[in-house]
Amino acid sequence: MIETAKKAALAAGQIIMQHFRKVPPEAIRSKQKNDFLSFVDEQSERAIISTIRQAFPDHAFLAEESGASQNSDAHLWIIDPLDGTTNYITGLPVFAVSIALQFKGELVLGIIYDPLHEEMFWAEKGKGAFLNDRPIRVTQKARLDQSLIATGFPFKAKHFLDTYLAAFKDVFQSSVGMRRMGAAAIDLAYVAAGRFDGFWEIGLSPWDIAAGAVLIREAGGRISDFWDNDDFLHKNYTLASNGRIHQELMTKITEHFKSFKPVYQTKGE
Repeated sequence: MIETAKKAALAAGQIIMQHFRKVPPEAIRSKQKNDFLSFVDEQSERAIISTIRQAFPDHAFLAEESGASQNSDAHLWIIDPLDGTTNYITGLPVFAVSIALQFKGELVLGIIYDPLHEEMFWAEKGKGAFLNDRPIRVTQKARLDQSLIATGFPFKAKHFLDTYLAAFKDVFQSSVGMRRMGAAAIDLAYVAAGRFDGFWEIGLSPWDIAAGAVLIREAGGRISDFWDNDDFLHKNYTLASNGRIHQELMTKITEHFKSFKPVYQTKGE
């Protein structure tokens, strides 16, 4: 299955690079305010689903653009064909393909492919995490004041903005620094590869998180919601780290979210 997933990611990556910095403004649509879609997202998603379906016709899919399709008692592929669409359509070189497999409700396989830099991050449950052919591990930083943290702005949930900015300020002042890449899949892959020590964001969907979660766990890290729950995939609050700073980073963030209860999303939202 991992080889099929890699093949699908490469097929999507080829489409993405074919059109990079060539998508005309009239080919870009808004799904909602500040959330964009182009024909590249749609073509990439079709390429991924077609490649996987050829090998596994009975498997089900949950994809960002087409939603849920087919029913399977066991296998569910969770797909973001182009994470970082806003970066992509404006020519910023930070975007990725994200493909994960859930087996009987458990995430067991994840691939995040950066076609511009030809970096394929991949992992299978119990087999470790890799960047192309090289094993990767999370960092060993033990304190937040030693750590570089990534985040994403809550552009789909601006009612969180004041709370988010207060938490951002606290983490920024307590860490080495903060980075905002604009593609959660890249952020999570970079935590797994030891480029970031931690990451947090509000309002992510399952296809933003699933592949990165497998990578981080297999690279020795930790991923949860803001309250250290493992059932994070359909919640609005994502926290990932090397594991060693998880509690300290979580404490800094949740101090500002005391009045918020975890919000469950509906699958396919």
